[in-house]
Amino acid sequence: MKTKLLMLLAVFTLAMGVQAKKFPQIKFEKTTIDMGTFSMDDAVQKCTFKFTNVGNAKLIITEVHTSCGCTVANYPKDFIAPGASGEITVTYDGSNKTPGPVNKNIQIFSNCKEELTRIFIKGYMTDVPVSKKTKK
Repeated sequence: MKTKLLMLLAVFTLAMGVQAKKFPQIKFEKTTIDMGTFSMDDAVQKCTFKFTNVGNAKLIITEVHTSCGCTVANYPKDFIAPGASGEITVTYDGSNKTPGPVNKNIQIFSNCKEELTRIFIKGYMTDVPVSKKTKK
């Protein structure tokens, strides 16, 4: 009887330890940024994704992959403490690209429970000059 009770207590303790594991959690203000309509004359576009670690452990972004070589992402290499914020800056370079719709995804790998998160940029590059009022 004591053996069964001890085994039950051990299993319960182990289960509680697994359940209590702390994880960071990345929460973006926006997961998609619309760059609007822009001209080939202004082919390099930058946007910033702001996020907060809403989890209960330090966040580390281990890698960021973009869907093609025309898109580059800069991200924090240091820990992001619980409750702290950070930014990922994405630069799209449409130089020497055909005008048309732009739809790119950025994959963020981290130490979160779900290690892959995706963010997106979109827009439309035209071959005619665009006034500042047209841009979003």
